[in-house]
Amino acid sequence: MSARPRPLAARTPRAIAAAAIALGACASPPPPPAAPRVAPDRAVAPAAAPSTSILTIVGTSDLHGHMEALPVLGGYVAALRAARGPSAVLLVDAGDMFQGTLESNVNEGAGVVRAYNALAYDAVAIGNHEFDFGPVGPQATARAAGDDPRGALRARAGEAKFPFLAASVEDAATGRAPDWTNVRPSAIVVKDGIRVGLIGVTSEDTPRTTIAANFEGLRVRPLAAAVTEQAAALRAGGASVVVLLAHAGGKCTDLRHPDDASSCERGEEIMRLLGALPRGTVDAVVAGHTHQGMAHHIDGVPVVESFSGGKQFGRIDLTVDRAAAKVVASTLFPPTELHAPATYEGRAIVADEAVARAIAPDVERARAKKEEKLGLHLDTKVTRSFDHESPEGNLFADLMRASHPAADVAIVNGGGLRADLPAGDLTYGQLFEAMPFDNRFAVVRLRGRELRAIAAANLRESKGILSWSGVRVVASCKGRELDVRIERERGRPIGDDDAVVLVTSDFLATGGDGSGIPRSAVTLEEALVRDAFEAQLRGRAGGHLRADEPPTFDRAKPRVKLPADRPVRCGEEAAAPR
Repeated sequence: MSARPRPLAARTPRAIAAAAIALGACASPPPPPAAPRVAPDRAVAPAAAPSTSILTIVGTSDLHGHMEALPVLGGYVAALRAARGPSAVLLVDAGDMFQGTLESNVNEGAGVVRAYNALAYDAVAIGNHEFDFGPVGPQATARAAGDDPRGALRARAGEAKFPFLAASVEDAATGRAPDWTNVRPSAIVVKDGIRVGLIGVTSEDTPRTTIAANFEGLRVRPLAAAVTEQAAALRAGGASVVVLLAHAGGKCTDLRHPDDASSCERGEEIMRLLGALPRGTVDAVVAGHTHQGMAHHIDGVPVVESFSGGKQFGRIDLTVDRAAAKVVASTLFPPTELHAPATYEGRAIVADEAVARAIAPDVERARAKKEEKLGLHLDTKVTRSFDHESPEGNLFADLMRASHPAADVAIVNGGGLRADLPAGDLTYGQLFEAMPFDNRFAVVRLRGRELRAIAAANLRESKGILSWSGVRVVASCKGRELDVRIERERGRPIGDDDAVVLVTSDFLATGGDGSGIPRSAVTLEEALVRDAFEAQLRGRAGGHLRADEPPTFDRAKPRVKLPADRPVRCGEEAAAPR
């Protein structure tokens, strides 16, 4: 499929989205569909007229630590720079760079920054998961006076040769942008003599989709206000082009027709943001956070989003009228899959050796640990689900409760499940990929009514489902009211005044996913949840596990029984638009 330039005059009118965004998308959406295969060998686009220049934007997002993809990405970027000229290519990222793999987590994302330095990125947006590591070192949250809850993030920004952008994050007490080295709301770079303004914003869900303790003292501004303000300042500073790096995304199922956005979900955050911006505020958007695909003109603005895990990149070509200092046309490309060997822009793709050297220490450091066998054979694949009860969710909840025998109940959030466990001999690397977050245990002492409220709140929402161990959650509609009963394993209901000991993760216990867990009842522990899971699974060495049948997963008697799909609506509410 060829991509054709789209003049501004042909752009569609603005439509303001009305639906609400689904929460917790980055913390944990369902696995995306495979991206459409795009032929890697493209003809070079026609040269711009003498009075115009073509600016090629390469956009990535949601790498989540998959550094193994970066040398091949370097090959594609090199091909574009050779075809267009080094200064005509803008390389940017829309956030969530670090958290997710053992290779990246071993040094809190430092390897990713080294690789991005070698790739010569121009700027990145800060995503919600950039806050996950907390202080520098093994602690995931600040525990003592002097601990910096953003220490790891600040360290990575200080090591980068490109700016970290966060226009929507501000100090909650002063309303000012954070005063961190190499972190700013926006920046101007010069490409082929054109001044290009760059703005970075972070999803308004961020306080609920990272460890809340690490975001304490900060807040997220409304994105439209932050973007409008920064764009005006950049234009006043001489920017002819303004590009938004948004850790806020969308979802479109048809990536073949850039001018037809009918397959795009209008309620997603990037759609609502663009609908709220005055026309001409930004010229292009590189989006992220939802792990989905986009290559569409939305309210007159070209937008790309390229799934997750470093498997694809997005591309927008902007035609810039130098004399008028403005964008006059845009060409969109569907997400391009990374392959080597391959050809792109008529040039052979060769993995970038400098990038490979940058990540080599972390890859080697992680390899031996990833290959360790835990001594347990999985007779079937253990599957996960973001929004439905799953064998993996139940298994992990059971392992959590087994690690705290005094607990009555354990809960795990669907957003924390990031990969299925494959059939065969289980390795540490497979366990890590399934649960890559360095969450600690939290023990919560509460009453039955509070536990019911936690369950009911989750059932009414679209964010990741809670997986339960030790109890069964039975929900029903009584008129317009959602009635939730929580039964112990032998069927006896937990009363409103019954004392309950709950074990969960620090993410949920400190307000992640809007859990509603009362903070005053929480005791945080130092032990990593994943380490405890490893110990529990090693304790079954020599055994076999099949998690897709009772007692772990019982289709005939689910642990969460619902009157309808989540989000559950009762009575007249059920007929109202969602």
